Amino acid sequence: MAHESDSAPESVDFVREKVLADLAAGTFGGRVLTRFPPEPNGYLHIGHAKSICLNFGIASEFGGACNLRFDDTNPETEDHEYIDAIIADVRWLGFEPAGEPKYASDYFEQLYQWAEHLIERGLAYVDDQDADTISAQRGGFGQPGVESPHRDRSVEENLDLFRQMRDGAFADGARVLRAKIDMQAENMQLRDPVLYRIRRVPHVRTGEGWVIYPTYDWAHGQSDAIEGITQSICTLEFADHRPLYDWCLSHLDLPYEKPEQTEFARLNLTHTVTSKRKLKALVDDGNVDGWDDPRMPTLRGMRRRGYPASAIRAFMDQIGVAKNNSIVDIELLESFVRDELNDTSLRRMAVVKPLKVVITNWPDGQVVMVEAPNHQQKPETGTRQVPFSGELWIEQDDFELVPPPKYYRLSPGNEVRLRAGFYITANDVVTDDDGTVVEVRCTYDPESEGGQTPDGRKVKATMHWVSARHAVDATVHLYDRLVDSEGELNPASRTVCQAKLEPALADVAPGQVIQFERLGYFAVDPDDRRLFHRTVGLRDEWANIKKRQK
Repeated sequence: MAHESDSAPESVDFVREKVLADLAAGTFGGRVLTRFPPEPNGYLHIGHAKSICLNFGIASEFGGACNLRFDDTNPETEDHEYIDAIIADVRWLGFEPAGEPKYASDYFEQLYQWAEHLIERGLAYVDDQDADTISAQRGGFGQPGVESPHRDRSVEENLDLFRQMRDGAFADGARVLRAKIDMQAENMQLRDPVLYRIRRVPHVRTGEGWVIYPTYDWAHGQSDAIEGITQSICTLEFADHRPLYDWCLSHLDLPYEKPEQTEFARLNLTHTVTSKRKLKALVDDGNVDGWDDPRMPTLRGMRRRGYPASAIRAFMDQIGVAKNNSIVDIELLESFVRDELNDTSLRRMAVVKPLKVVITNWPDGQVVMVEAPNHQQKPETGTRQVPFSGELWIEQDDFELVPPPKYYRLSPGNEVRLRAGFYITANDVVTDDDGTVVEVRCTYDPESEGGQTPDGRKVKATMHWVSARHAVDATVHLYDRLVDSEGELNPASRTVCQAKLEPALADVAPGQVIQFERLGYFAVDPDDRRLFHRTVGLRDEWANIKKRQK
């Protein structure tokens, strides 16, 4: 069964309206069967998630099913690595395909037989021209096409040549099979498109069993028909392909009703690359650590960074489905991630850029266990005991030797509250040879434990901290945008910090996301429990966008 959406769309979009109309008219006998058809030549990214949520969501909402079918018609770029990763990513996102995954290669024999059927009806022919010549003869918008000199070959000759193509009698690229439609059609897709090409490349599933492979336009619609797909939901770039999709199906004896193709606008996010070619280049050129680098917009990268699958699904529900392309602010996606993590993440203290604090009036060797809540808004999550000693780590940004106006954190003579701990006042500093502060010397108020004082005085700043004696060393990765607003690579997209963590963070499970108090949400790396990735910050950047729009 497909995963049910966490929140239903506010209104029925045009794709669902079409499904409702089909059901009302009994077009497919009350059936709803969709499919998600990725190419196994890379990892899934956030753009694919929109298609996954749409196809599986519709199947779930209307009591149908959704197939996961691999469009494995290009053996030069496909690999089992991608197949396994795609299956896992679809399931991580929260969806279960109908039955075992399917493959276009499952239908190679049927596709071949249907191609012979087109030849027998005089609707396809073998062309001896090379790809460049065929491309040039197609003409262009407002320019006439030129018919191939081989277009009027006899059915018998075409069948013989096509069978020889299958048997490997010709070199790669020596011949192709083309549909015989209309070289003067306004839609360029109908100008005798190529249906088969010769490629002596072993296939990831069929090995060396085939030396001819169907093109996407031939395999796609026919695979839909073989499976009995009802709604073939594609992105807008395939709108021009729809007449060809329909033409191919209209000349075949199909096992089910002819599926219908409907196009929707793909997801475009600011500061986000969703071209698999460009993403692969980032990996191949060493600009990122791999397809699962947390800066990557792949589902693998987002998972490693700590994005909950439920937040991605909720985001897709929110943006809906449109007929026109547009760009969505990535801050909106981050707001859904933040909202989910705010509800589910435990609170802990960590110092990402440490500065030493020494409490000069602290009893020598004393350790006090202070009580801190696991989640301020959820008392049912309980509390934890955190060690407090005379030497602490605080954030470098939480001390200023010469504070600017309205700076309420630690500075000479200023008193602050340490969260769940005591009030401290800065009195002196230690600097290195360059004049950089490396240690702050403070005194504490012994009667201020837990932030309460006998005289009821208040301070304007509460800071997080970690006991130096009990700190857990860890590496923290802070992230900026991978690309800027112009699509250029950001050389400062990752900052590596050597952090100090409270003891409770020593045994966090791989993949778990924790709120570092005052800093944001951080995910434990799946392969290294001493590495934390900053998922999102605490600040609601989307609220600022809406404020600017008003």
